[in-house]
Amino acid sequence: MSPRILHIARNTFREAVRDRVLYNLIAFTLLLSGAAILVGQISFDIERLVVINLGLTAVSMFGVVIAIFIGIGLVSKEIEKRTLYTVLSRPVRRWEFIVGKFFGLAGTLVVNTFCMAIGVFGALFYVAHKFTRPDALILVALYFIVLEFLIICSLALLFSSFSSPLLSAVFAFSLFVIGSFADDLRGFAGLTHGFTRWFATGAAYLVPNFSALNVITAVAHEQGPSPQLILQNTLYALFYTAMALSGAVLIFERRNLK
Repeated sequence: MSPRILHIARNTFREAVRDRVLYNLIAFTLLLSGAAILVGQISFDIERLVVINLGLTAVSMFGVVIAIFIGIGLVSKEIEKRTLYTVLSRPVRRWEFIVGKFFGLAGTLVVNTFCMAIGVFGALFYVAHKFTRPDALILVALYFIVLEFLIICSLALLFSSFSSPLLSAVFAFSLFVIGSFADDLRGFAGLTHGFTRWFATGAAYLVPNFSALNVITAVAHEQGPSPQLILQNTLYALFYTAMALSGAVLIFERRNLK
């Protein structure tokens, strides 16, 4: 990887920390601690189920919010502060700037996810007083959540490369919501006919399939995804991320910054 990309990624990570992004871990830890105490009063059979569902859902939602609301400002903030012109006046290409910003934000979310995962396992140990072999499936769910974050990061950068922060947030969040119901959209497409079927099918395969990356409920019930699904989701997430990031690069390369 280019040293210039690494430098931009490192600065992006530092800016995210200075913006107090990682301080959401405090609220997250308090949420899990309170939830662990509450579920401790519930029947022992569902303690683990509630903690895993609550914990992993919180990890996903916290990360998505961070990815969207930081990602949409990565380009516009640099333009408003006019620091982008200083960066591009040096031997830094526009595509290196976009890729560096992506890796910086992705690194922030990976660190964030790791720290929050500690909170999930801590709450689980609090209610169960031990770890069992099925608990390792939580790592798979966390891995899928990270893949989800990569897609969200690339989409946020794609929209921010040509739109305002407000519209970028609306676009990114809308795609996240629609993508969470991608399987239902494909099922609906199969029930329609004519132009509606073609349109629904195209939309179903165009939006990111976040529903395939959501295995929280299955993991909570000790049902792990197959190795084939893990490989398939990995390749899908990397391909979709690469396509969205390529789109962001192409648009930003042609954008008039004057």
